[in-house]
Amino acid sequence: MGITVGFDLDMTLIDPRPGMVAALDALAEESGLPLDGEHFAANLGPPLDAVLRGFEAPEERIPGLVDRFREIYPELVVPSTVALPGAHAALDAVHRAGGRTVVVTGKFGPNAARHIKALGFEVDVLVGELWSTGKAAALTEHGAEVYVGDHLGDINGALAAGAVPVGVTTGPCSRAELLEAGAEVVFDSLAEFPAWLAGLSPRA
Repeated sequence: MGITVGFDLDMTLIDPRPGMVAALDALAEESGLPLDGEHFAANLGPPLDAVLRGFEAPEERIPGLVDRFREIYPELVVPSTVALPGAHAALDAVHRAGGRTVVVTGKFGPNAARHIKALGFEVDVLVGELWSTGKAAALTEHGAEVYVGDHLGDINGALAAGAVPVGVTTGPCSRAELLEAGAEVVFDSLAEFPAWLAGLSPRA
């Protein structure tokens, strides 16, 4: 039985920042609220409702704002999103080792699926709308022994699931921050992942 490896999506497998800027700025214009697309895109990770609260959006408007963002997302974000260096190779390495890939993301599931399809990622399981330690339930359910992410929330989720926490510095968190949070190893990019995976001790 091969290893099961979990991956975060935004800034771990994909770089959606240009589209995220455009989408949140469009939402700001529509809503009349002071939302900052550049700040949002530079700090991807937390769920959108938390982001909107950070911009002091009125609580009663947040559900509608989230729905509208999800509506405009496919047109504004998916076409401009690119795979991060090593993303395809990392997924392929798991499958070559006889393993399974599980993407667990805070992103709205249908939009996450659009990215996976558009970029041709080979993913066995996708679970959306989970953040930080909330990811542990899905990681545990699908037997993930490793979880790879760019954010401190991803490291927390891996630790909560008893999975090996692997960091990558392609997102907002530094190597030192990821290590301090508990990452066992931190890569500059996923291009380093296949060699590391090949060196792992076989699992029982």
